[in-house]
Amino acid sequence: MNEFHGCEIPANLFYDLDYVWVRPEHDGTLTLGVTDPAQAIAGRLHYARIKKLDVHVDAGRHVATLESSKWVGGVPSPCAGVIVARNEALLEKPHLINIDPYGDAWIARIKPDDAAHALDHVTTGAQAVVALEAWIQRYDVQCMRCSD
Repeated sequence: MNEFHGCEIPANLFYDLDYVWVRPEHDGTLTLGVTDPAQAIAGRLHYARIKKLDVHVDAGRHVATLESSKWVGGVPSPCAGVIVARNEALLEKPHLINIDPYGDAWIARIKPDDAAHALDHVTTGAQAVVALEAWIQRYDVQCMRCSD
C-alpha cells in the first residue's frame, strides 16, 4: 500500500486519475469506488444514490451520486456495462466511504459490455500512483478518515 499525504493509494487497483478506483473481479465484473483523496476532499458524506440493478450505463455516465455538506458529484463508470451489484449499506450510511473507501465502502459492480476493452481508460501500478500523488499535491489534499 502506498501512502502520500496520509492518502492510501493501493497500486493493485485501476484509477481514472481523478477520483474513481476500479477493481477487476474473478467473474469478469468490475467493482467501483471512490479514492481516499476524493473522500477527503468531499468531506463526510451524507447521501448516496446508486443506480438500480440491471441498469445499463454508458462509459463516463454515473453509477452513483454522492453528497456531502460541501460537495455533490457523480461516480462515473470507466466503461459501458450493466450494474450487477450495488452496496446497499451505503444507502443507509454513505459516510462508510469516509471510513473504508477501498474495502467495505465499494459502490457498485458492473458487467462490462466489452470485457477486452473495459480497462482501456483507467491506469494502474506505478504510473497510477505517481499520477495520483501529483493530483493530491495539486489540490493540497491531506487525507483523514472519519470515525463511525
